[in-house]
Amino acid sequence: MDDVKIGEILLPGDDETQDRREKKVRAKFWPTLKRAVKFVPFSRDLVAAYYCAIDPKTPTRVRGVLLAALAYFVMPVDLIPDMFVMVGFTDDVAVLAAALRMIQGHIADRHYDAADEILADNPDIGKAPA
Repeated sequence: MDDVKIGEILLPGDDETQDRREKKVRAKFWPTLKRAVKFVPFSRDLVAAYYCAIDPKTPTRVRGVLLAALAYFVMPVDLIPDMFVMVGFTDDVAVLAAALRMIQGHIADRHYDAADEILADNPDIGKAPA
């Protein structure tokens, strides 16, 4: 997966695009995370990114980048189908890692606190095995 393609995926989009992505992410994030947690080595960061993306205090551009990455994560159609266990989430991880690098510093302690709370309260999500 080349940088140009990831860059295209992570375009923030206009307000309508962001609204559409947010609805999709809110509906599909948790079931997708439960399926992917074994393959995503940074589930705490991913959950914090989710809370940052839905936080109205987050700057619009940052929300847009995060919603684009999270929408790609929850989409059933992507470059490498997720049904191919072990490699199916590698493109998702690449997109998410790129997004997290782009917006680093915008995920606040309150987002990590919310992530820690939900991960502690839901052992079925848990952290990816070491």
